[in-house]
Amino acid sequence: MPCDVISVSPTQDFQIDLEYANGERRRFDMRPLLQMKPWNRIAAPVLFSRARVQYGTVVWPGEIDIAPETLYDDSVVLSDTSAKQA
Repeated sequence: MPCDVISVSPTQDFQIDLEYANGERRRFDMRPLLQMKPWNRIAAPVLFSRARVQYGTVVWPGEIDIAPETLYDDSVVLSDTSAKQA
């Protein structure tokens, strides 16, 4: 199992930049999930931007979260240059 998420930064294009307790930085694309329940409830930029870290994963208001294993397995490693372009 991956280690805990310690910070999240939502992007304007519905992706989230994640930092893990082991120092790894990754990007997860939420766009495919935003068409499905329950994530369709956060498909507006103002709601999506309210992402925060709780219990080692990413959560949104309304008890919406995502499995930490999914975040890790389906994300890509961020290089320093890709993080600055966000």
